[in-house]
Amino acid sequence: MDAVLWIVLGVVLAVAEIFTTTLFLIMFAAGAFAAAGAAALGAPTAVQALVFAAVSALTVALVRPVIQRHRRSALESGEQPFGVEALEGASALVLERVDAEHGLVKIDGELWTARPYDATQSFEPGLRVRVIKVRGATALVWQDDVSSAGELPEARG
Repeated sequence: MDAVLWIVLGVVLAVAEIFTTTLFLIMFAAGAFAAAGAAALGAPTAVQALVFAAVSALTVALVRPVIQRHRRSALESGEQPFGVEALEGASALVLERVDAEHGLVKIDGELWTARPYDATQSFEPGLRVRVIKVRGATALVWQDDVSSAGELPEARG
């Protein structure tokens, strides 16, 4: 009977993890499943609780940091960014006026829809801007003061 209770607790914690997506409750679910195994082997309740606590603590201490390290973005971890993450910080050329409703920029030879990062701003064609963030297929841009004067951002000293 104890094994069933531990399994139910493990399932409840695993389902709760689906809604939180923090990868924290799943560690306790692993502890509950381990305690269910101990109960199935006939361990007393105190040992089951000890197995639950020990496995939960070990997974939080050992497994969660590894998962968190792999979940960090490439920019945060110092690795080479790829995909849309690589566009953040890139210079872009305004092709069509960028304002709160519409806009088009060229980033590394590709055309992207764009909006100003600050919705009160607008950028005219020919201006260089910096990509601050990418949301879906839209680049949120900010005026790059140095490159707007015609100097490339890489030439800054």
